[in-house]
Amino acid sequence: RLNPFNRLQVILQHLKMSKNADSTADVLLEKRGGAGIITLNRPKALNALSFPMIQQIYPQIKTWEQDPETFLIIVKGTGGKAFCAGGDIIAISDAGKVGDRLTQDFFREEYILNNAIGTCKKPYVALIDGITMGGGVGLSVHGHFRVATERTLFAMPETAIGLFPDVGGGYFLPRLSGKIGYFLALTGFRLKGRDVLKAGIATHFVESEKLPALEKDLIALKSPSTENIADLLNSYHVKSKVDQEKEFVLDEHMEKINSLFSANSMEEIVKKLKQDGSPFAIKQLETINKMSPTSLKMTLRQLKEGASMSLQEVLTMEYRLTQACMRGHDFYEGVRAVLIDKDQSPRWKPAALEEVSDEFVDNCFKPLGNNDLKL
Repeated sequence: RLNPFNRLQVILQHLKMSKNADSTADVLLEKRGGAGIITLNRPKALNALSFPMIQQIYPQIKTWEQDPETFLIIVKGTGGKAFCAGGDIIAISDAGKVGDRLTQDFFREEYILNNAIGTCKKPYVALIDGITMGGGVGLSVHGHFRVATERTLFAMPETAIGLFPDVGGGYFLPRLSGKIGYFLALTGFRLKGRDVLKAGIATHFVESEKLPALEKDLIALKSPSTENIADLLNSYHVKSKVDQEKEFVLDEHMEKINSLFSANSMEEIVKKLKQDGSPFAIKQLETINKMSPTSLKMTLRQLKEGASMSLQEVLTMEYRLTQACMRGHDFYEGVRAVLIDKDQSPRWKPAALEEVSDEFVDNCFKPLGNNDLKL
């Protein structure tokens, strides 16, 4: 048997090891120089946001916000492939099937975090290098600065899994120029690299190989103001030449997007796309036909209403919608078809837009009384 001294050594050794082994944690939170740094560290899961990660990130942001020695917050992902590919949707789906509270708690805590980012008093810099979708958009888009790279892949693909572009999508999407936001929300269209900047989602574009240097320079800033941080980001941005000459991928389609996606109902959008008949319109029609009809109707209304709401009002509305999705059929079926069985052939109920009544959609937007999101 170990004597007390040896036992203490073993315990200390164990503590030291567990501290070093902490690089296996799903999210790393550290203070370097004047910067608080959040590193999403689930590379195998493309840094998907889990409930425990949300529970760690939120209080840390709040702490740094109060700390006079923290001047900015940086959020990034590990592994080189993704910033954050979304929320842990399979876990939520599994929870919903057995009536577990995670279906309420996950969205509630996630939206409280999204709001904390949107109202953060310290400059918040998201390095959105790689896949940035769904929950990853919520972790970045509401902050002061979003730095895209040539590897950034942005999408809000929720209508394909019986959900809707949440995490404040109802706030930022209708505020993009023209009807780009409506187009992105309904079709799940993917934007890459500099196009993420041109669409107005990113604020800066920097080559991914320059990010370590940029991060080092951000950390080294002495008591910087938001302007100082913007100046530093701009200096990197103007030096980035990758794809500088390429025109915006949606440029040639903007006129069509603005007219076709400005209709008042999903049925009308579909009708306009059919009447247009161009290769672009046909392609969007094919995409929309694969999406959950319920999600499409919910999303169109979400964006229309969100266009004139505050971020807090939008998140409250979206929380109601998540709970409607959790009570429904399409979310579980969409997750099954796209993420679990991967047969890509969801059987939506109802299967046609015409079968989703206005009354049903109205119900999804109804307040939840004591269960409403409080921000």
